[in-house]
Formats: sequence, C-alpha cells, structure tokens
Amino acid sequence: MILKLRQRMAQEESGFTLVELLVVMLILGILAAIAIPAFLNQREKANDADAKADVNTAMQAMETYQTDNQGSYAGATVAGLRGIEPALNNANLAVTGTGGGGVPTQNAYRVTVTADSTARTFSIDNNAGTLTYPCAPNGGGCSGATWHP
Repeated sequence: MILKLRQRMAQEESGFTLVELLVVMLILGILAAIAIPAFLNQREKANDADAKADVNTAMQAMETYQTDNQGSYAGATVAGLRGIEPALNNANLAVTGTGGGGVPTQNAYRVTVTADSTARTFSIDNNAGTLTYPCAPNGGGCSGATWHP
C-alpha cells in the first residue's frame, strides 16, 4: 500500500496554476494600492502633530524666558529658547513679534514651527496674555487659518 502511494505521488504534478498565481498577485496589488496612500497620509499627520507639540513647547520656553527676564519677552531668540528647552533643537522654529513681524516685545511674541514634510506653519501668538493660534496653509488640523491645541 505504501509503495502504491509513493508511486502515485511521484506521478502527479503539484504546484500552482498560472491563474492561481495571477489571482494572488492581483489581490496583493489591490492591498498595496490601498495601504501605501494611507501610510503616506499618516506620516504627514505625524509631522503636523510633531510641529504642534514643538510650538507648544516653544510657548512654554517663552514663558520661562519671561520669568527669568523680569516679566519681559523682549530679546528672546531661537537660540535662547533652545538653551531653555533642548527638545527644540530639531524644530524648525522662529521667534518674532505678534503678527509674524519684528521682534518680541515686553508683553507680546509669536513662536512658529514649520512641519517637515508638509511645510505647514503652526504658531502661537501671545499678545498681553491673549493667545491666538494662526496657521497656514489649511489641512493637517489647520482650518480657516487657525488651529486648536
């Protein structure tokens, strides 16, 4: 009986047909077409979230700067903020006056971080304690030129 089984197995051809292989390749192609764009979109969201976290960290560093400088934001620089908070070393950070121009004043500043892959900017304006959250361009949590922490 074992001999007949071995003879029968030796005579039969085994393997996949061309049609079976093509169906598997088609299924894999469809899955890749769905997964790759979803993955790229998640990467952009992660970069935007990282920029938002960095701008919040920069705002906290500005408040520390103000405490250390007799209640004034004047004279704050990117290098100074990075000295206060080393987590900002890899952030694409800018420190300006409110509205994006000039330099920080005694009671007003803007910190801005630009996301790496999307080039979206997320800012926090502090004008005498009133916070606003400008951003550009829309997308990635930026809607109507504002974002919410």
